[in-house]
Amino acid sequence: MPEKKAPAKKPAAAKAVKTVEVGGKTCRAPKCKQPVRAKGYCRKHYIGWRRQKVGDKFRYKICSKEGCRKPAVLAGRCASTRRAPRPPRRPPLPPPPPPSRSADG
Repeated sequence: MPEKKAPAKKPAAAKAVKTVEVGGKTCRAPKCKQPVRAKGYCRKHYIGWRRQKVGDKFRYKICSKEGCRKPAVLAGRCASTRRAPRPPRRPPLPPPPPPSRSADG
């Protein structure tokens, strides 16, 4: 007798797809009806927001120098502010004198 095979399972990607329910939140990008993922955007527009291509408020912090509006790179400063000239460093100490040789040796 031939054995019956179990029905094929749906791929995992098919389970991850969400459908917009009646009255559910949709993406705030113009002409987009996809469900919201985060920050009011769908998956596609959220990735664009993270890459600073969508929206007017971005996720990066601005430079802490007064009047500078560039994105902060490290320690609250933008790349051009970080490269500002610094005060000179203290000169290194001279090497210690060589040990003296005694004739008693």
